[in-house]
Amino acid sequence: MEKRIINPWQWQNERSYAQAVEVKQIQSTLYVSGQTAISADGISSDADMKTQLTEAIANLEEVITQAGYDCSGIVRLNVYTTATHKLWPHFNILQEWIAKHGIQQATTLLEVVSLFETLKVELEATVVK
Repeated sequence: MEKRIINPWQWQNERSYAQAVEVKQIQSTLYVSGQTAISADGISSDADMKTQLTEAIANLEEVITQAGYDCSGIVRLNVYTTATHKLWPHFNILQEWIAKHGIQQATTLLEVVSLFETLKVELEATVVK
């Protein structure tokens, strides 16, 4: 796989994403459904934003790993939240996870009216190898 990052500016680097990612010579692609703070038993979390973000990241990583992919292969990461102002104080948790895995991805962050049941944040990814 060849990956090329396109960043005409520098400011996005502090926000842990790329303006565009070009990928060539892909072996395979994994499209991951939105991962949230739902337990292995299917129970939606009613915890705070920080806890839900941490659990959503763990669930995303679990799906990617179980599929035989590496988190470093994430090329697109969409973040959905019911309250951007509650997510921002904990955004460093996501940024540290991105840095830990050497991920360079295109990202969209959207505030939505609601998510499933009591959920506050959802992470959707496209992963290549």
